[in-house]
Amino acid sequence: MNGKARISIAIDGPAGAGKSTIAKIISKTLNILYLDTGAMYRAVALKAIRESVDTLNREQMSKLVENIDIKIAHSEDIQRIFLDGEDVTDFIRTPEVSIGASNVATVPAVRLKMVELQREIAKKNSVVMDGRDIGTYVLPDATLKFFLTASVEARAIRRYNELLSKGITQITLEDVKKDIEYRDKNDSNREFAPLSKAPDAIEIDTTDLTIEQVVNKIMEYAKDYVC
Repeated sequence: MNGKARISIAIDGPAGAGKSTIAKIISKTLNILYLDTGAMYRAVALKAIRESVDTLNREQMSKLVENIDIKIAHSEDIQRIFLDGEDVTDFIRTPEVSIGASNVATVPAVRLKMVELQREIAKKNSVVMDGRDIGTYVLPDATLKFFLTASVEARAIRRYNELLSKGITQITLEDVKKDIEYRDKNDSNREFAPLSKAPDAIEIDTTDLTIEQVVNKIMEYAKDYVC
C-alpha cells in the first residue's frame, strides 16, 4: 500500500460466489483490513438461535440487537468474531446459522446496527469488505466496487466442499443448493438494502475462473494502490 489516502474496496455478490476467499487475498496483497460483514450477521443469527428468537420476527430481532456486542479481531491472519465476549468463529458456519443470517439481514433494525459498526471501521482504516450491499448501501463511495457472480451449481459445490473440509458431513449437496437458492431469493427480495449490483461496480463471473484468476482481475484495477 502506498502513501495515498485511505481506500475502501467493496466486494458484493450472492452466497458462494467466492467473495470472502477473494477479499482475504486482496487484503493481504494490499496490506489493508479485511472485514467479513457476513460473519457479523451470522453472529446475530447465532444469538437469536441460542435464545430461541424467531429470526424472521422483526420486533423480537429489533430488541435482540439493542444491546448486542459484536467485536472483530484478527489472529494469525484469521478474523475472529466475538459475540457478547465469546469467540464464536467456529460456531457460525452451520447451515442453520446460514439461513438465520439471511433472515436477520431482512430486519431493518439489524442492518442499521451492523452498518453502523461497519462504517465506523471503514472511517478509521483502509478496508476491503464483502457482503450483499457494501457497494450499494454500506460504502456507496467505496474507492473500488466489484460484484462477483457464479452459477447456482458452482456455488453449491464450493460451499459443500467448504463444509466438508470443516468436518460438517451431515448435509448433502442438494441441501446446500436449496439453502443457496433460498438465500438468493431472500437476499434479493428484502425491502431494505437488498442484494444488487451497484451501477459503478465491476462484475466478474467466477463460475469457470480459478481463485488466482479472479484475484488477478481485481488487482488489475487495484494496482494503483500497490507499493
